[in-house]
Amino acid sequence: MNHRLMHIALVVADYDEAIAWYTEKLGFTLVEDTVLSDVKRWVLVQPSGEGSCQLLLAKAATDEQKSRVGNQTGGRVFLFLHTDDFEKDHANLIAQGITIVRGPSEEEYGKVLVFADLYGNLWDLIG
Repeated sequence: MNHRLMHIALVVADYDEAIAWYTEKLGFTLVEDTVLSDVKRWVLVQPSGEGSCQLLLAKAATDEQKSRVGNQTGGRVFLFLHTDDFEKDHANLIAQGITIVRGPSEEEYGKVLVFADLYGNLWDLIG
């Protein structure tokens, strides 16, 4: 058997603003944007690294889902983005006006900082 994690659903408030943020601010690639119904789309974005897990941008449809936008993990870091050029990516976060919540700092596993996405979900940038 061979298993691989392909997609992680990220609840968003709006498809287009989420696509713009991830592609323009973080430089992710829009992999797919397929209309499924009047209110639902299949939207995948991914970082540039080969074999990267893709984010499925899922628009919140119910009040319960809307309450989770930006807080899918109760305030914990949710996603971990590894980089081979920490300084360049750190500078890009600053240039893009992205909120850096903590760091950068040196840890035993490398440099790390915590940043918030457009909705407030917390990410680690690890180099």
